[in-house]
Amino acid sequence: MSNISPIGSRETVAESFENRSAELQSWLVLLMENPSSDDLLLSGLRLYLDQASEGRFLNSLKLEKSGGWLGNAAPARLQIRIAEAAKSSQHPAYQAFKKGLDQSGGFERAYPKARV
Repeated sequence: MSNISPIGSRETVAESFENRSAELQSWLVLLMENPSSDDLLLSGLRLYLDQASEGRFLNSLKLEKSGGWLGNAAPARLQIRIAEAAKSSQHPAYQAFKKGLDQSGGFERAYPKARV
């Protein structure tokens, strides 16, 4: 089986997180279904967070909603890598995204706590 190159670039992924229309969200869900496009998705997520942290206006509510949506939509194999991306900076943009990600509970669903 050959590797199929995902359609899109990290800029396209970052723009999809920024705009969050229903069509772009569907495209992101399709992108998340293909394990070979994980690096593209995470690269675009980091670009989105970097752009949000460099902007003149911080829309923390939008970042929280993006984190919550991604936490609910991402498969279990991506949850750790998304959480690492959210923790990679202490900038308020990253913190807002992480807050939404934590509130979604995606990480806990993917990796439930052990009963001791």
